[in-house]
Amino acid sequence: MHNNIDQLFNHLWADYLSVTPLAEQVYALLGATQSEDIINDHIALRTFNISKVGLDKLAAHFEALGYKACGEYHFEKKKLYAKHFEHSDPTQPKVFISELLVEAFSPAIQKVIYNLIDQVDEAAVSADNFLYSGTHWSIDSATYAMLLEESEYAAWMAAWGYRANHFTVSVNHLTQFKTIAAVNQKLKDAGIALNTTGGEIKGSAEVLLEQSSTLADKINVKFSDKEMEIPSCFYEFAYRYNKPDGELYTGFVAASADKIFESTNAR
Repeated sequence: MHNNIDQLFNHLWADYLSVTPLAEQVYALLGATQSEDIINDHIALRTFNISKVGLDKLAAHFEALGYKACGEYHFEKKKLYAKHFEHSDPTQPKVFISELLVEAFSPAIQKVIYNLIDQVDEAAVSADNFLYSGTHWSIDSATYAMLLEESEYAAWMAAWGYRANHFTVSVNHLTQFKTIAAVNQKLKDAGIALNTTGGEIKGSAEVLLEQSSTLADKINVKFSDKEMEIPSCFYEFAYRYNKPDGELYTGFVAASADKIFESTNAR
């Protein structure tokens, strides 16, 4: 496992950029008006609730670097469970890890997923590079389509594997933009499509968090039988409000996260 947080995030970022060219454009758009670096609010990772690769296996990589679990979330409709992790140093990005509740799906889908995970080498899961290692299996386009029928999340995982599905600009730390609406406008003016499910801005001052996101880039993926263009990863924007005690809210809002997941939808 990594012994350095910056090193881990640098690898995650490089891997994310390799399949999310849009992120470079966004970074340039917002960074062009920024003298300082863009601050990353959080990243998100996905997995299946199968013990070999479950949420806790991914979390272990962050816990080894001093991260602690801070909140849990249930997504009934999408059949997901998630936790978020924070570091004692508040300048470090938060981490949101979700897992698909495999047993909630049809036997056919369960079989496909277990078959994918059977191909993952046990040792790979604790290796330094696991969180940005991509897929450890081969899958054909028909199987991808079959997964897509039941779960966008399962299909995305089957195609992309282990990597950050988004990084998040902390709007609080931008000097040229005071609101998430201003950031959204800048992106739209540049022709960048936003996720409008549940509104362009998810959340509100009342729930102490506002979020928006781009739609995932479309990238060619090599399936075992052919190449296909499908959604990869996206860029998110978060604005956090102070709690009544004056401290900045550091959690997540399940109702908003539910809609953010849809940034990678293929249908």
